[in-house]
Amino acid sequence: MKFLVGLDGSNAARDALKVAVKHAKAFGAELLVAGSLFKGTDEEQEQIKQAEADLDLARSEVESQGVKCSTHLLIRGLAPGEDLVNFAQENGVEEIFIGVRRRSKMGKLLFGSTAQYVILKANCPVVTVR
Repeated sequence: MKFLVGLDGSNAARDALKVAVKHAKAFGAELLVAGSLFKGTDEEQEQIKQAEADLDLARSEVESQGVKCSTHLLIRGLAPGEDLVNFAQENGVEEIFIGVRRRSKMGKLLFGSTAQYVILKANCPVVTVR
């Protein structure tokens, strides 16, 4: 059994990771922790380093609690929501955990919503944590 956690460095994502660890322990599941960046050009090198550090920290936290964990930094030219949904399908994920932040309707209209995309497009259950 595999569960996926979308990690973006936010507090909401950290909270989702905590919930996912509890579920993984209960069901004996492996956690896949993934972050998504649109591109990996020289200008984004600092973002890439930060994302890798966040993923390493998450893996350490999860493994210290006795849960099998692997981390993945996705840089595939896709929006984060699309990237997570595709990654989940490619890896046979049975449940996705994602943190949500409160955003105004105008903010969602202008910037989209990764969580909204995942909730609507994923082929498996999605747990949102606020």
